[in-house]
Amino acid sequence: MFSKAYCPYCVKAKLLLEQLGQQVIEHKIDESDALFDDLRTRLPHARTVPQIFINDTPIGGCDELYALHEKGELEALLQA
Repeated sequence: MFSKAYCPYCVKAKLLLEQLGQQVIEHKIDESDALFDDLRTRLPHARTVPQIFINDTPIGGCDELYALHEKGELEALLQA
């Protein structure tokens, strides 16, 4: 998950994933230019954080993560 320090949406997304028993690897783009460049390479049109990847597949941000969870599709992605 690409995130920034002091981002409430990043905290909310991380909390959901941890509640589902997932280890979250955070890449804080405001702490490293190289991580920011990596995000821009992977998702050139991304303008917000968090940007969440599950098994190297981009799923979007916090709203998209919660939408997948509400539809019952998140757990299947996490188990794949």
